[in-house]
Amino acid sequence: MATTLKTSHSPAQIRLCETYRNLGLWTFQGWIAMFFIAAGYAKLTVSMDTLTALMSWPALVDADLVSGVGIVEIVLAIGVLAPLVSWRFGGPILMMAAGGLIALEGVMLGVHLLGQNLGLAAVNVILMALTTTVFVGRRDKALPHRPEPALLG
Repeated sequence: MATTLKTSHSPAQIRLCETYRNLGLWTFQGWIAMFFIAAGYAKLTVSMDTLTALMSWPALVDADLVSGVGIVEIVLAIGVLAPLVSWRFGGPILMMAAGGLIALEGVMLGVHLLGQNLGLAAVNVILMALTTTVFVGRRDKALPHRPEPALLG
């Protein structure tokens, strides 16, 4: 006896799924913001000797670059939380911040792999997965919809 799967969902089920999706995305956004605010703060306040002991790359660059990366991390982390203020203005800021963090995470993944810091590289892979999930999950709500171009005919 064959069974058929029900493919249509009630409006209540759709709202419940959207609520869970929204809750998951906000959770990821909070984790991303907490991580990058803490990482940026550490790059701004911890001595270069300590940072070099924790990660190899600060020994290879100027202290101003390390501080600059810290500032960028904090600014982008705050941008990930911008929709808390207003979706109208915060949505595009979220998308720019998430895109910037994905780019930063990609660069740092390469730096950590070249320095053979596999643990830090794994952390960057996890952060990229979280940030990409937020970027894709918030894309439709955060960016203004453009009308379809009219077909010439």
